[in-house]
Amino acid sequence: MTATKIEWTDKTWNPVTGCSKLSPGCAHCYAETMAHRLKAMGAAKYANGFAPTLHYKALSEPENWRRPQTIFVCSMSDLFHQEVPFAFVDEVMDTIRRTPWHTYQILTKRAERMADYFQKSSVPNNVWLGVTIEAPALKPRLEYLRVLDPPIRFISCEPLVEDLGELDLSGIDWVIVGGESGAQGRPMKPSWVHSLLEQANRQGLAFFFKQWGAWGPDGIKRGKKSNGREIDGQIMQTMPPRN
Repeated sequence: MTATKIEWTDKTWNPVTGCSKLSPGCAHCYAETMAHRLKAMGAAKYANGFAPTLHYKALSEPENWRRPQTIFVCSMSDLFHQEVPFAFVDEVMDTIRRTPWHTYQILTKRAERMADYFQKSSVPNNVWLGVTIEAPALKPRLEYLRVLDPPIRFISCEPLVEDLGELDLSGIDWVIVGGESGAQGRPMKPSWVHSLLEQANRQGLAFFFKQWGAWGPDGIKRGKKSNGREIDGQIMQTMPPRN
């Protein structure tokens, strides 16, 4: 488990590393780039590069953190990737249940497989479940999330690469929005962001705007730090209450 620069969490925990591309947001995957860099640096955990890899030795890591943390699970993978057996997901959930002082955030692009898993296994009380929706064609992922019963359901619209239009956010608690960073980052239009902000406000959801990314709201490409994380001069980074 490591500290992270991801603003909406405290720590990351990667009992699985590696993934494969599935939808438009995967095109310039930051985790893939980082995994190959770590492999080149000789990091043992990334000897397989970005091939999905299970790390049994990492399963007990959260038990060593006695202070309550908000933990993003599998920031370098997808826990519900088809190459991750449900038996291994069971072990991840066992660790989560043994550490009730932590809050875990599980985000997936494989919403159907997540729903399949939790049809036969209860959701731990200290788990938030989320799905990534970065383009309109992916809205059906919401339906798989909505039928589950975690204390918090959330969606991540990052990197937001298209206008999502209207969303049915009933049963959702939190919306994360962010633009794509990096040399190949695609622009995110302010109107797309404002639409999601308005919908979240109208439906009483927490709204977390992470960043504009490689392109500013003025349509100019520059470093993500220069483009910042303000919407109309304000930082909007609310989170749902921790359980």
